[in-house]
Amino acid sequence: MKADSSMNFISRRMAWSMLLIVVLVSLAIVIMPVWIIQPFKPQTARGLAISFFLRSWSPLATLVALAAALVLTAKLWRGSRWWRRGVLIITILPLLAVAWFARKNHFEWMFHPLANTAYAKPENSPFNNDSDMVLAVQNNGEAVAYPVRLMAYHHVVQDTVGGTPIVATY
Repeated sequence: MKADSSMNFISRRMAWSMLLIVVLVSLAIVIMPVWIIQPFKPQTARGLAISFFLRSWSPLATLVALAAALVLTAKLWRGSRWWRRGVLIITILPLLAVAWFARKNHFEWMFHPLANTAYAKPENSPFNNDSDMVLAVQNNGEAVAYPVRLMAYHHVVQDTVGGTPIVATY
């Protein structure tokens, strides 16, 4: 094995391990909120809290991770063969992607507001069951109900009830 003037074998192995850990942790911080909050999947209060915590810290965490990875890459770059440099570049690419993604509101991509509400009497809506939970709104003598099963995907519906514009959310 060729000796490296800037780093010995053990420190290179440690730097590669740290780089891999930084990449995996960054990916987890950004992917976990998306995995926890999925349309049509049951969500718990704890899961939502974890998801929003990770989502709120992911921009800073990915920036720190990217800086650490660049320092490690610079150390590993010196004295590396061309194919190892290629691996270093490929390793940094997911970090760039998660650093960008952490600054986007991917929850808006996952849940689209229900734009065109349509109403039907309960007996004329075969997709509803008597046991379905609904969000009910009553205003100025008009009452509407939004099935939670449908709201679980959209999370937001804009509507007018009793002449008043509303936004119902779940």
